[in-house]
Amino acid sequence: MEVILKEDIANLGKIGDIVRVRDGYARNYLLPRGLVLEANKKNLRTFEHQKKLVGDQKQKILRQAKSVGDQLNGVSLVIAMKVGEEGRLFGSVTNIHIEKALKAKGLNVDRRKIQLAEPIKSAGEYEVPVRLSADLTVPLKVSVVSDS
Repeated sequence: MEVILKEDIANLGKIGDIVRVRDGYARNYLLPRGLVLEANKKNLRTFEHQKKLVGDQKQKILRQAKSVGDQLNGVSLVIAMKVGEEGRLFGSVTNIHIEKALKAKGLNVDRRKIQLAEPIKSAGEYEVPVRLSADLTVPLKVSVVSDS
């Protein structure tokens, strides 16, 4: 039986691939779980149309992300924190602090898109990646300084 994959399935293929599987595997496992569609003319036309719509939506999201990325390109943030001995911070700088600093500059970036591996715990200059879309990541310069 030929089927169209609706999800990535290990050892079978990627989304949109048309693969040949055994009838029992398709009827008893793949079809009841909604992982595939039977490959007939109607389903092929429907799937192609959905694939086109998803592609258009991805292009729109990428254009929006590029416009935000262009705005972020020249931005350098300065975050003032209370600093102790040897440049260690009382507390830490998190993606929430960075989001607030960006909003103060008039840029609206969701804090979940700021890819801070771990909170910043000492004063200095850092480059923080901001993942605007699956294909676009922009580096953001963040300087942590003493507030006094």
